[in-house]
Amino acid sequence: MQRFTEFDFGVSWVMGFWHQDWGYEADTAAEVVEQHLPEGAGEYALAVRRDARTLLDNLPSKSLDLLWTAGSQYIPRFEQNSAAEWTRTVIGVCDTWLSAQSEVRPLTGADTEDGLAHRDAVVAEIEGMGFLAAEVRRALVDCAHHCTPDLALRVLLRVAVETPGASLSEDQYKRLDRIGSALHYGEFVVEDVKFLVAEGD
Repeated sequence: MQRFTEFDFGVSWVMGFWHQDWGYEADTAAEVVEQHLPEGAGEYALAVRRDARTLLDNLPSKSLDLLWTAGSQYIPRFEQNSAAEWTRTVIGVCDTWLSAQSEVRPLTGADTEDGLAHRDAVVAEIEGMGFLAAEVRRALVDCAHHCTPDLALRVLLRVAVETPGASLSEDQYKRLDRIGSALHYGEFVVEDVKFLVAEGD
């Protein structure tokens, strides 16, 4: 089984849009999300909406805020009053985009994998990330328990990329890679954090 893309997807993919210069790409944060959805590739919008709905339905606003902030270089806070409102905005962008498509096939197979069989392994990796603030680790663990381990792992990878001073041991990276393979991730999902492996480990 193979995911629809070799790269990151869903909400963790959206978190990667928020670099410091995102304002040059569009007038609003919602427009940035819309512009990144490839024409005719409904899987991208479906995956983002699925993740965002899962987060909104299962985590409190404080946890949402922690995850969006930790996973984004420069989250556009000024456009919404809360992380929950921003998550609803993302869902709305996906709904609007999907309604304009002539045909959208539902997610199937590997793209519906939630990783429940790997929850303990995902939680162990989150708890072993000592470079993360304790409250961020708690929010990620809550995501693994109350959302899906798949979503928690992808957000963890994004957060690791965005955390100053983050580093991984070779063993940590190998474990993350094994979990990613079990979840049918494409080649470049876990590989995004390979640069964090400390030299000599």
